[in-house]
Amino acid sequence: MEQKNRVNYLLGLIIRLIIGSVFIFSSFVKGVDPMGSAIKFHDYFSAFRWDFLQGLTLPFAFALSTLEFMVGISLFFNLRIRLGSWGAFLFMLIFTPLTLVLALTNPVSDCGCFGDALVLSNWETFFKNIILFALVIYLFVIRKKLHAIQPALTEWMILGAFLLFILGISEYSLRHLPLIDFRPYHIGASIPDGMKIPEDAPRDEYKTVLIYEKDDIQKEFTTENFPWKDSSWTFVYQHSTLLKEGYKPPIHDFDLINSDGQNFTDEVLGFQGYTFLLIIPYISDAPDAALEKAGELALTCNDQSIRFFACTSSPRDDIENVKNNWGFNFSFFNTDETTLKTIVRSNPGLILLKEGVILGKWSWHDFPRSENIQNNLLSLQITSLNRGLTGWKIAGLFLIFLLLLSISKGIKEKR
Repeated sequence: MEQKNRVNYLLGLIIRLIIGSVFIFSSFVKGVDPMGSAIKFHDYFSAFRWDFLQGLTLPFAFALSTLEFMVGISLFFNLRIRLGSWGAFLFMLIFTPLTLVLALTNPVSDCGCFGDALVLSNWETFFKNIILFALVIYLFVIRKKLHAIQPALTEWMILGAFLLFILGISEYSLRHLPLIDFRPYHIGASIPDGMKIPEDAPRDEYKTVLIYEKDDIQKEFTTENFPWKDSSWTFVYQHSTLLKEGYKPPIHDFDLINSDGQNFTDEVLGFQGYTFLLIIPYISDAPDAALEKAGELALTCNDQSIRFFACTSSPRDDIENVKNNWGFNFSFFNTDETTLKTIVRSNPGLILLKEGVILGKWSWHDFPRSENIQNNLLSLQITSLNRGLTGWKIAGLFLIFLLLLSISKGIKEKR
């Protein structure tokens, strides 16, 4: 009996750690990019025509990552374990059938369950949830046999610390930029390299059906057997069906089109000097304080002969209005809306390019000051500042997590 109890305990421990790890990872990568999660909610609500929920995308993003994180912490560290078991069970009870519906209908190709850190198809997500749900059911069944190892008040205090931890990360990432950037437009990335397709990469495979007509009767043919020698058949139309999607480069929709329809992508990415791109998906939603900062920065760049452009998906009328109202004398390019929201999680945001390589990224709250913009010190000052802050952010994040972990284990050992 003792041997059996030991096996059951070890099995429960392993399952608890597995489930907790998945929940923590899934919630953390969403928590460091709440705007990305909000965008994913927006895509789902649009696909299902639930437009009445569009105003709640950001609250939903915060709620999902926070609740998922707390369930994961509960299971992983054995804190309020029965409550955590209920949370995991309800999560999987809701999301497992939901992911089946998504797999069957495919309204959005990427489920977004692991943010941009790990992209899974809808079917991959469903099968992952089936396995995870089986483990959760086992844990839920034995939940009454799981016992607390610390006083209830201590457990609630530790959970409260973790709650502040994940909320602080999400709020900071929302106001500034994600602490960890999993997207192809991260600092140090080369946009031209990200657009390249390897020569041996698989291509899209299509099935083409040709419709021909003879004696008022239409018939389908393939490209191998169509009646090209029989003039009695008249071609009507053709349609193609994608059988297998080929390689898609990480960056595939980056185009800079001016008001005359000219494409300046290669010219901007190939420029050997420094170029600032103001990323402003929705001009009408940009705060006045952000537009004022952008105007001041553009004037400084003009004085230092540094190129400054704006990229937007807004209509021409909005572009003309913002130019007239704020006196902007820099050029605007039209760029895909999804691409702009992927480049920078801020409206507006800013990136610094040199020969197509991203040297810096900023939320509008953190635009570089005018004194940083000097020809001979631009690269050194701005990139060092950005990399230094990013390093300290990640290091601080890691130290805080270790501190919480140490507190949890230390209390356990004292008991």
